Amino acid sequence: MGIGKTLLLGFIAGVTILCGMPLGRMRRPSEALRVTLNALAIGVLVFLVWDVLSAAWEPIDAGLAAHHETGAGVGSTIGYGILFALGLGVGLLGLQQYEAWMGRRVRRARQSTGPGAMASQELRGRGIWSWSSGRQLALLIAVGIGLHNFAEGLAIGQAAAGSEIALATLLVIGFALHNATEGFGIVAPLAAEAEQDPAKRPSWGLLLALAAIGGGPTFVGTAIGHSFTSEPVSVVFLTLAAGSILYVVIQLLALAGRSARKDLIYAGVLLGLLAGFLTDAIVTAAGV
Repeated sequence: MGIGKTLLLGFIAGVTILCGMPLGRMRRPSEALRVTLNALAIGVLVFLVWDVLSAAWEPIDAGLAAHHETGAGVGSTIGYGILFALGLGVGLLGLQQYEAWMGRRVRRARQSTGPGAMASQELRGRGIWSWSSGRQLALLIAVGIGLHNFAEGLAIGQAAAGSEIALATLLVIGFALHNATEGFGIVAPLAAEAEQDPAKRPSWGLLLALAAIGGGPTFVGTAIGHSFTSEPVSVVFLTLAAGSILYVVIQLLALAGRSARKDLIYAGVLLGLLAGFLTDAIVTAAGV
């Protein structure tokens, strides 16, 4: 398949993330909707952690199995294991350190400008690190999903480059359905923030930017996968995604713990998990 048609497949697979973004613009969403949306995001993200770690572990598992059956060397397997641990550690602990650094900068800025309107005005002009907690969390979710979608794009590109048209098409259908659910995960913290303060309703520009961060890497990964394949690079991106998504899940669980609607939390997490497995089933049917 030519590069033009391959890129079109990657675009279709990634653009469906836009489906969930308009929910971030809702005026005063009900508490039930906000809690359910947050729980759905947790369920989808927990599935993604399982999904990406399973894929990243495959070369390690295959290497250990080969060593057991034929006595093959484990040098490459150890190398994959190191990449696995480093990617997961950077994805999880790196975000925690970034959050701590960002918090210190905000506190220093407030101390240097003093209280009141002047301080608020100064903070608004100092970049992403001065965003509200809801927007920061939405950005982190988009980055984690983007890393995951990059790996999905690699799979589409590789299938298309090998003239496996049926496989590539089925991958696109599965990933497109999957990405449609991921958009809800990005807007969950934005909806919660808008419910508390309608003035913090995100702009369409912000929603589109977050969608591009989350869904755009599918297109980029498709282009790269069509001309270049590297299992070590894939392992690194998958574990980075898993670590960053796991960090976000911890944040969302903290938000969920403040709600009295535990019934909606558990039901939403279950539905999110089932949605993830249901959409992934289409991809699995292709033998991936």
